[in-house]
Amino acid sequence: MATISIFGKGNMAQALKARYEEAGNTVNLIGREADATLGDIVILAVPYPAVDGIVATYKDALAGKIVVDITNPLNFETFDELVVPADGSAAAEIAKALPNTNVLKAFNTNFAASLASKKVADAADTTVLVAGDDAGAKEAFTAALDGSGLAVVDAGSLKRARELEATGFLQLVLAVGEKISWTGGFGLYK
Repeated sequence: MATISIFGKGNMAQALKARYEEAGNTVNLIGREADATLGDIVILAVPYPAVDGIVATYKDALAGKIVVDITNPLNFETFDELVVPADGSAAAEIAKALPNTNVLKAFNTNFAASLASKKVADAADTTVLVAGDDAGAKEAFTAALDGSGLAVVDAGSLKRARELEATGFLQLVLAVGEKISWTGGFGLYK
């Protein structure tokens, strides 16, 4: 099993902690402290604007780790656009800032409630889409969720983070506009 460090202590962090622990992993949640020990897999369960501070504080400690970006880089003032280049993604920006890590994009198309219940709208099993360039990192990520009750599907290279972020953005807009519930979202049927 893996050691998982989750930056953040909110709903997403709590739901992820429960799923990873259910799968037999050791998990620690990290708040604003600047001296935390990091596990094999490090999850950024914080608003996108908080990522720069984490990278600046922990850049050396993150070297060699699997870093999972779950952010949706929204303009929270207008709620009408993503704040990353149209041909890029938050995950790509993080990968540039952390060249000695294996950055994955995952969980941003899942709501905390669907991670907690393992169901989307009480209908579909919750599926985690993961994008990244390192096959070994994706295998370790998937293995750490084995036994969690979540399905994992490889969405391709880190370039696919752009589409995952657009999907996450759309899902958030629908939920905020009360078109779907926070227990709803997108399901994947095979």
